[in-house]
Amino acid sequence: MARISVVIPAYNEERLLPRLLDDIAAARARHRAGADRVEIIVADNGSTDATIALAESRGCTVARVEPRIIAAVRNGGAAAARGELLVFVDADTRLHPETFNAIDDYFADGTRVVGVSGALPERRALGIDLAWMVMGALSVLMRYGVPRTRADCAPTGVVCCRHADWLAVGKYSETWRFAEDLWFLLALRRLGRRRGQGGGWLKGAPATFSTRKFDLHGDWHYLTVPLKLVTGMIFYRAGMERLVDRYWYGNQRETEEK
Repeated sequence: MARISVVIPAYNEERLLPRLLDDIAAARARHRAGADRVEIIVADNGSTDATIALAESRGCTVARVEPRIIAAVRNGGAAAARGELLVFVDADTRLHPETFNAIDDYFADGTRVVGVSGALPERRALGIDLAWMVMGALSVLMRYGVPRTRADCAPTGVVCCRHADWLAVGKYSETWRFAEDLWFLLALRRLGRRRGQGGGWLKGAPATFSTRKFDLHGDWHYLTVPLKLVTGMIFYRAGMERLVDRYWYGNQRETEEK
């Protein structure tokens, strides 16, 4: 019986999904509780490439989710999960081979409500480094503590919680078309405060953060896109919606292949 359910939201991910599945296989092989204690769920959001066939050929459970809302895709994958612990990871992320052992250790004493692995970008540049500094400040504001390492600057990578707590906070909010992961972390932290439980980083298992959006939108876009979103919310709602469509729901996969 699975204890850990890995949920991978996917839309046309045939190019990068194989390397993540290879990483998961390596981490399962090193899992002290046994590889069979980890299940993999690919939540497919209407892929038109070989994503589904690839996932099925690698033994993954495929949950097909129709709404083009990232939060709904995460929720659709979690709804198919059988494990006590949910692990959310994007298809373009790389996993550390000690990830599942780190998750088991993190939740062992019952004092934690949510954990993140932290992540390091797969390449460095000035704009990316500054984005990491901003995310480090965000981590402090979210009360994850002062980052111990550069990987800890980013409250991202692998996000893990108990299946019951995902339900308790109302799952990922599907009213948000973006930043759903941020609001989910905040909701879990609020739940934890009521129980006297904390949140923080897994130890010794940083993920690798894909820079494909930096490659596509520029190394400085993490600093400019939030400003455009805030401006759009205040002055030009239609423009903000177009930005969301282009940045989070556009033809990024097709563009990458050209």
